Amino acid sequence: MLYYLFQYLESSFDFPGARLFSYISFRSGGAFILALFIATIIGRRIINKLQILQIGELVRDLGLEGQMSKKGTPTMGGIIIIIAILIPCLLVGRLGNIYMILMLITTVWLGAIGFLDDYIKVFKKDKEGLHGRFKIVGQVGLGLIVGLTLFLSPDVVIRENVAVQTPGADTEVVKYESENIKSTQTTIPFFKNNNLDYADLVPFLGEHAQTGGWVIFILLTIFVVTAVSNGANLTDGLDGLATGTSAIMGLTLGILAYLSGHIAYALYLNIMYIPGSEELVVFASAFMGATIGFLWYNAFPAQVFMGDTGSLTLGGIIAVFALCIHKELLIPILCAIFFVEDLSVMIQVAYFKITKRKYGEGRRVFKMTPLHHHFQKPGNAGINALIQKPLQAVPESKIVVRFWIVCIMLAAITIVTLKMR
Repeated sequence: MLYYLFQYLESSFDFPGARLFSYISFRSGGAFILALFIATIIGRRIINKLQILQIGELVRDLGLEGQMSKKGTPTMGGIIIIIAILIPCLLVGRLGNIYMILMLITTVWLGAIGFLDDYIKVFKKDKEGLHGRFKIVGQVGLGLIVGLTLFLSPDVVIRENVAVQTPGADTEVVKYESENIKSTQTTIPFFKNNNLDYADLVPFLGEHAQTGGWVIFILLTIFVVTAVSNGANLTDGLDGLATGTSAIMGLTLGILAYLSGHIAYALYLNIMYIPGSEELVVFASAFMGATIGFLWYNAFPAQVFMGDTGSLTLGGIIAVFALCIHKELLIPILCAIFFVEDLSVMIQVAYFKITKRKYGEGRRVFKMTPLHHHFQKPGNAGINALIQKPLQAVPESKIVVRFWIVCIMLAAITIVTLKMR
């Protein structure tokens, strides 16, 4: 809103300072500060309101140290994150930008699904919350909206990067095609030209290969949105874990969006230039401000939990953001923590079922899943699991910080891959 107001003031009255709102750096800084302010200052009032309404966490006794002390801690704090993202974006964002529109829809859409899940748990006293099939339908629906929008919108274009060999020299010069095009290309790490065209995966379709490429992209979009949002949901089991890792991922994606939306940097890195994607830096700044501000209250010992309202939203935002800048194939590196949490649960359940059929008694691979809980349990303490280490239980705060460090390493690797080919 303010973007259009100051644009009008500049064009009509040459208002002093109005030009600042045309700069991504200024609006991004403003979005970060405003989101941080909302999450820390206004967030305190929301937490007090949640306490008055007795919206507390229902805790199952899993035998974890300090677990029962969390009983009654206000949940549904993800509302703070959502508000702290939406208000700055609506104020300083360019609301006509297709990428900003998609991110705002994602935030509201998954926030609503998570809120409904938490509402059923807290007010209906149903620990299962929203049935899994309804969550999946919501995630698939969002995936379809995002995939089809990126396919159909005329504003979603790229300028393809082409490496040209200089005659008589060993060097390559990166150039861009003269026109913006709609394309099914995406950035792929460790490969020569950094690009993969999904249409190349279905050459047998002939002249319809491009359409087939978009079908693959839409199906991949659905998978990525579902997998990452569920991964973030599973990661939200320790104080500050999902919040801190999401902030790191948001910073990384913001850097990638800035590089992809700036033709000089995209040229240097030999990645596709995506016109309009620079607006995502404003959203990423608001996202970082909201998560860091929420961490003020969510760090150990937590004064509030985000609940599914926050965790599903954070995961979905990260997934859709990566899809918008054609970096979805970097997600297995950047979001490796989310996927490992997902994988640990799947491995545990599968191994338990297989051993139960084979031996009549279910056995485990990990002492407990999701994976972060494995480190909270001491080894050789009566749990029949293949992996017993570490033998001593690791304090919750130490587990969280170590996961943050791993996430920082993964973020650095994600950025470095752009030059590793």
